[in-house]
Parts: sequence; structure tokens; C-alpha cells
Amino acid sequence: MKALAIDTSNLVMGIAVLDGEKVIGEYITNLKKNHSVRVMPAIHDVMKEANVKPAELDRIITAKGPGSYTGVRIGVTIAKTMAWTLKKELVGVSSLEVVAQNGKYFGGYVCPLFDARRTQLYTGLYGKKDGQFQTVKEDRLVLRENWLNELKKLDQPVLFLGNDLDLHKERISEELSDQAVFGSAADHNPRPSELGRIGMEREPEPVHHFVPSYLQLAEAEANWLAAQKK
Repeated sequence: MKALAIDTSNLVMGIAVLDGEKVIGEYITNLKKNHSVRVMPAIHDVMKEANVKPAELDRIITAKGPGSYTGVRIGVTIAKTMAWTLKKELVGVSSLEVVAQNGKYFGGYVCPLFDARRTQLYTGLYGKKDGQFQTVKEDRLVLRENWLNELKKLDQPVLFLGNDLDLHKERISEELSDQAVFGSAADHNPRPSELGRIGMEREPEPVHHFVPSYLQLAEAEANWLAAQKK
């Protein structure tokens, strides 16, 4: 099975091409640049280098959020369009789960996080369960203090991962002390090859029913809905 993995859900943009269990092409940037004008050329270049034509793909895999509203929409829209026009399978994977894979060999819990503003986090908890690295606590939008209070009750160290970690690291250290472990620079970028690997193991979804996972409404949408109730 050949698959194309696309992640534009946050500042990191990642593209990977997989052939079975082999990663044959991967491209990652962590730059404050517009995904909308860069992602299609990146897909073209990676696939060309990997010598894979669009018609040869079996599956399109995308990071479905949470993350940047615009970023999530870009990746999901491209993935859905390609899956529909090429008549390929479509699979979505949690953007947090992709980051968590960087800690899959850690001997404790893994907590990926994205900043959601106003001391809120997009986060979840992952770890070994029945011998498999998997979700321990489902992805959620949560106030940082509430989440840290929940993590303090755990009986194992927690590895924190994510490019927004610096915004919350001091407070995490204050609350969890030695229980908190922080990933190094190379651990924070989601890898599109891991996105592809997970997506190769999941069941495909109907293209027209596929929706992103925002975990909350965009501010403009929330304001509009509130105005309709007046």
C-alpha cells in the first residue's frame, strides 16, 4: 500500500510518502509561512523525488486537528479533494496523537499539547496500555490548571511535548515538580512519517462525511451563534 500523509494543522508543515512499512519521502518545516501556498508544491516535490505518481497512491492520510483553524482546514481540504478526485481512501489522525509518537518509548505517560489561548490547552494523554502505545485520556480542550491538577494524581512521570511548551513550561514545573519531564528540541515537531504509519493501520472514512476535529468553535463562529440567540 502506498500512502501520502499531510500535516498542516499547526506551524509545522509535514509531508510524507510511504510504501508499506517503508518511508520513502519526508519533508518537514517549522516556519511562520503560509501553508496555503507551500503545501501543494511540497507534495509535488516529495512525490516526484519518491517517484510515486498520484494514481499510484492507495490512501491519503491527514492530521485532522486540533490546532490552528486555518491550518487544519488547509490540510483536510487538500486531503479530501485528492481522495475524492483520485478515488483513494481517506484517513484522519489526531494531530496530538502524531506529536505523542515522539515519546512512544518513554517509560511513563506522554502529554502532547498545543496552546489554545487564555490559559487553555489542546491536550490528551498517551502511554503503554496492554503492551501498545495508545490513548490513555482522550484529546480535549481544557484549562491548564484543571489539567495539571488531574496529572498530579498519576503515579508515573509525564513527558510533555509540543512547540508551544515554552508558554506553559514554568507553570507545569511549579505544579508537577520532578514528575514533569520535558522533551528536547527534536521531540516537539510532529513527524508526517508517524502520521502516515498510524494512518496505514486505521480504517478509512467516507470522504464526504469526514470532518476536522477542532474541539472548539472558532471565535468568529462562536460570536455569530451567540448573536443569533439574542
